[in-house]
Amino acid sequence: MCARNRVAVWLLAGLLATVATGLCAAPAQGAKPSAPGSLSQVFKRVDPAVVVIRTSEQVAAAVPGAPSGMLMSVAGVGSGVLVSADGKVVTAAHVVQTADRVDVEFTGGTVVKARIVASDATADVALLQLESVPPHIAPVRLGNSDKVEVGDQAFIVGAPLGISHTLTVGHVSARRQPNSTYSGLIATELFQTDAAINRGNSGGPMFDMNGEVIGIVTHIVSVSGGSEGLGFVVTSNMARRLLLEEPSVWSGLDGYLLTGELAHVFNLPAAGLLVQRVARGSPAARLGLRGGLYRIAIGDEQLLIGGDVIIAVDEIPLAEPDAYERIRRRLMDARASDGVIHLSVMRDGELNELAAGIGP
Repeated sequence: MCARNRVAVWLLAGLLATVATGLCAAPAQGAKPSAPGSLSQVFKRVDPAVVVIRTSEQVAAAVPGAPSGMLMSVAGVGSGVLVSADGKVVTAAHVVQTADRVDVEFTGGTVVKARIVASDATADVALLQLESVPPHIAPVRLGNSDKVEVGDQAFIVGAPLGISHTLTVGHVSARRQPNSTYSGLIATELFQTDAAINRGNSGGPMFDMNGEVIGIVTHIVSVSGGSEGLGFVVTSNMARRLLLEEPSVWSGLDGYLLTGELAHVFNLPAAGLLVQRVARGSPAARLGLRGGLYRIAIGDEQLLIGGDVIIAVDEIPLAEPDAYERIRRRLMDARASDGVIHLSVMRDGELNELAAGIGP
């Protein structure tokens, strides 16, 4: 669910604030938990707040015989959870990062259109804003994940394999600090769990036995891709901080970091971010970045080539080890001073410069 090197998107998660404002909201307050009861009672109370997220986007065709470079519409499915009465839904970044359209489906079949307002690819969390909230749907609370202990019982609700409102039960198996797993998520704290997770669970909530959200499902590590592997969820405190307490911007960009031998294959001097997909109408699209058109396989990796390769941001090369921190500081300064950000981009073998202003 989270491919190696996809985390390179962090270099631009805040960059494309050129055409969007940061989100800074108070922590979501939903229905207060009742006294612990049976699992079935807790499930009935929180299940209406769990949603199925359906997306559509244009991607390069991977159909045998299809013309090279042809785009086709692809549907995706994930899970999410309503955390505020005004329609904020938390999900996984990889579910919606490059979506052209996002629809949220509640129990009973009500479908509401949503827009992406925040996304942090380094932690694989994203925030949606619904156009409206169906009547009588109460949000759930984001709990305090710092109080969760290894061994605590927990349950997950979502749409594994597209089968909605499925409950699985397990325990918090471990607490993984940033950079402590090989999942590729370098900037977030994770809970490991033995509760069954499958494709479609991504973005769904993990609840404690009081019905508070203590994590957001991000991925599994599995030989077969099935639920017999190790499941991981982003802690609720991390999701709250990155989506509700600090400014965050959705870029609409999916990229792949080219380093080492791969950088030489693409004739790069050191490193660059190969743009894979760009969501229609996103900040990345309005900036003029272009995604890939041609699908190739390099070892075990499937890549889209033919799009832009971002080399530097404000003359800060992506190859530098401290590039992320320097770029982040530059973005904060530019936002405060209404400055302009410059991107150095390789396109069709030539170096191009893209620029846009960042408002406060």
